[in-house]
Amino acid sequence: MKFIHRLGYYLGGFAIGLILLMFFLNGKDASCDYGPNARTTKNISSKPIQYSNKASVFIANQALDSTTIINLVKFGSVDFSKSKTKIDSCKIYYIENSYKEQELALEIKNCDSIATLLDINYTNN
Repeated sequence: MKFIHRLGYYLGGFAIGLILLMFFLNGKDASCDYGPNARTTKNISSKPIQYSNKASVFIANQALDSTTIINLVKFGSVDFSKSKTKIDSCKIYYIENSYKEQELALEIKNCDSIATLLDINYTNN
């Protein structure tokens, strides 16, 4: 069998496989969160978030809303060197992100059923 025929069969089977995957995975929330940063931010953003008094004051002063906070967590970068991940009960993560061209740092306590925003502040001020 010539190479061009083998290539045609391969591409035909590949196309059929892609079409079948589209039907099976259509409407499903399939994601590829394999890295530690992506797994951590997905875990935190999937839980309800409470705010500490210190974080509530900052959020009120800066006129931030809950959607902004969720997006800061979801698309942020976890700094594992500043995070406290060796704790048995609730781990504390340090997440960095930017908002309106200013760097923000969030400190989040991640428990089994709820996440608590302990502190949020600007890092470049």
